[in-house]
Amino acid sequence: MLTAAQNERLTRVGPGTPCGALLRRYWQALCPAAELTAQKPKKRIRIMGEDLVVFRTAAGAYGCIGERCLHRGASLYLGFVEPDGIRCCYHGWKYGFDGGCLERPFEQDSPKDHIRIPGYPVQECGGLLFAYMGPDPARAPLLPRWDVLVRDDRPKKIIIFPVHDCNWLQVQENTVDSVHTYYLHGHYSAVNDLPAVNGWAYFYRPIQSYDFAVCDWGIEKTLVYGGDRPEVEVRPPLIFPNILRIPQGPVECIHFRVPIDDTHTRIIWIGLFPPGALPPAAGDTVTFEYAPNNVTPEGEIDMTNFYGQDRAVWEAQGAIFDRSNETLGKSDRGIAMFRRMLAEQIDRVERGEDPTVAVVRDRAKNTMIEFASHTQPWYPDGPGEVHHLLAAAKR
Repeated sequence: MLTAAQNERLTRVGPGTPCGALLRRYWQALCPAAELTAQKPKKRIRIMGEDLVVFRTAAGAYGCIGERCLHRGASLYLGFVEPDGIRCCYHGWKYGFDGGCLERPFEQDSPKDHIRIPGYPVQECGGLLFAYMGPDPARAPLLPRWDVLVRDDRPKKIIIFPVHDCNWLQVQENTVDSVHTYYLHGHYSAVNDLPAVNGWAYFYRPIQSYDFAVCDWGIEKTLVYGGDRPEVEVRPPLIFPNILRIPQGPVECIHFRVPIDDTHTRIIWIGLFPPGALPPAAGDTVTFEYAPNNVTPEGEIDMTNFYGQDRAVWEAQGAIFDRSNETLGKSDRGIAMFRRMLAEQIDRVERGEDPTVAVVRDRAKNTMIEFASHTQPWYPDGPGEVHHLLAAAKR
């Protein structure tokens, strides 16, 4: 259980907040690179309470700057992308990739060096764009080259989930809640007679024990199943601070849980599919799609699939879950470990130090960061939403 003050410290993500300062020291996923085209080179995006514009120049350079022009507050999303930045459509003020004002038409004799909006470096990896929003880009760590992003031996697809109406921490804590799969996915699917193709049977086995351990990337997880199909499942670690790396049958995937603001979260899913499972992509393009909202006519989240089951529970906890009223048990040890890790790393940033968990600075170790995944071979169709994902990928 946390105090109300501790809960605020770990959940709030806006500029100037303790947790927001920590999250800005990590590269955050923006959007699929293929979403920015010659015909549509700009996109509005909101991350950690900041309204931004992501853009692509004709030469293929990417930028990410604050949306509002400092002159009269016009949206730079309506502006003109130029080789060295973006020009406001209202009076022509131009901003460079670092957010500095480059030109003030009709104000040639007025100084411009003091005029600056947020400007963040952008990199592409695996078909996704990432931004580093920390205070000093020169101190930015390397963009981690996760295996799902950089492997080129299997086809990829990006899916952007519906916006989750809850705080990012509710989503990420689920990653170290190893036992929730038995009731939320296994038992719920069994008692509601959901199709077995969704893979609930894998999780509907007696859980004999579970364990957690701190590692360089975050928190490792193991789970021991009993019953007719005993097994020791070694899951990929929770990747600090806001990434889930997990196998879904034959699909290796990553979820980037990106805070939109304090009460909304964007999940960007990228999956590495078996050879031949997806139609060939054009060139190096990674295809993407926006998943449907899947809300019933009654306004409830459709819980017939794993994603809906998780989302319904997270959102039902409230916009920001009040952890001062919870009652933790032994099975929540991973959650407690993650909260301590988060608090410790926030403390480091407040002392002017860099975070230490899941931070990559050695290029020799960043060729490809691999995780051994357990693909549940006993279940021939794979667990989770494998068929759903394959069907969505082939649409």
